[in-house]
Amino acid sequence: MKKKPLLIGGAAVIVLGGIALGLALRGRNNGVLAVQTAKVDRQRIVQKVNATGKIRPKVQVNISADVSAKITKLAVTEGQWVEKGTFLVELDRERYLAAVESAEANVRGAEANANLVMENLKSTEKEFARSKELVRQNLESQSVFEAKEAAYQVEKSRYESALNMVKQARAALKQSRDDLSKTTIYAPMAGTISDLNKEVGEIAIGSQFQGDVILVVSDLSDMEARVNVDENDIISVAVGQEAEIEVDALPEQQLKGIVREIANSANVSGAGTSEQKTEFEIKIGIVDPPETLRPGMTASADVVTKTMENALSVPIEAVAVRTVDQLVREGETRAEAESLYTADKDGFVEIVFCIEAGKAVAKQVKTGIQSDELIEIVDGLKEGDEVVTGSYRAISKDLKNGAAVTINNEAQKADEAQAGGSQDHE
Repeated sequence: MKKKPLLIGGAAVIVLGGIALGLALRGRNNGVLAVQTAKVDRQRIVQKVNATGKIRPKVQVNISADVSAKITKLAVTEGQWVEKGTFLVELDRERYLAAVESAEANVRGAEANANLVMENLKSTEKEFARSKELVRQNLESQSVFEAKEAAYQVEKSRYESALNMVKQARAALKQSRDDLSKTTIYAPMAGTISDLNKEVGEIAIGSQFQGDVILVVSDLSDMEARVNVDENDIISVAVGQEAEIEVDALPEQQLKGIVREIANSANVSGAGTSEQKTEFEIKIGIVDPPETLRPGMTASADVVTKTMENALSVPIEAVAVRTVDQLVREGETRAEAESLYTADKDGFVEIVFCIEAGKAVAKQVKTGIQSDELIEIVDGLKEGDEVVTGSYRAISKDLKNGAAVTINNEAQKADEAQAGGSQDHE
């Protein structure tokens, strides 16, 4: 009774071994590698650069207080539309009213003091003029004249100082009145209250250097996607290029956009680590933004950087790289390979395997733009050439230059059909 499970287990091992052997031999026929192929033809290639970021209004204003005070009144709610000049916020005015009254009193005191000094100046000026005449007539001594002249100069200086004090007092009054006016805040533009961060009774911290945002006014009719583009891709992006935008919160909609602006300086994250990234922010204006679009939503954009309508192309997986040593065919010398292939500065040759008389022959190619599926062939192939497109392992590693191959395109069609069926089932 105990031997039967062992027999079943042995059969299972044999079946699994057969499957493994079949997988190992898949794609080979008596040592000949089976490959999939396609013809070189002309197709439309659309090259895109992908980037992610956030949705933002093109114009939005953060409303902060210029003076510190408690919020006594909020006249708007989040989502409300306001016109330019609409009353938004009122802050506690008592301290600033008192400051204005104190400054007004200081102005009056300074002006009164200046008037008193002016009267003294007039009196000493008359005494000085009279003494000057008496000295001329030899009716007063020189020492008396000099004393009156000194008294006149002193009063003159006091009057100038008093006038300066009046100016300072008036400037302080102007500042106090300005602070008082800032306790009432009005909308600087027409738009929607997109963010409300404070409540009545909270303190608004006025600062010129660090904004304590009370609310945000945004123009939601003109929205844009602000996305970050990798430094290697930014040279392909230009103002005016079209973009396709997908918003995570709106999965059923694809928005159209135009690149408006490209940052001149980079954003660097993870500096000094293995995860350091250098990116540039671009602003993409959204054409006809839907009403459901909101600031802060996550978005991804595909910027169309170049389009070729009739490009000589192959599937992108057909292009591989090899060193010159790897391209030496059986019976050839390295010098003969060097006469056919020119490596780049890193020692690699960009190639495509073409089918010639049942063999995979490596052809050096020069590539151009590429899409997710196709890549442009600028030089090295001609229309109608048959090139190897699979399998990935064969192209990337196993396939040798000049190796005999068998073509099995039916396997590729079956794999694609199976993949499609799996996706449909999901």
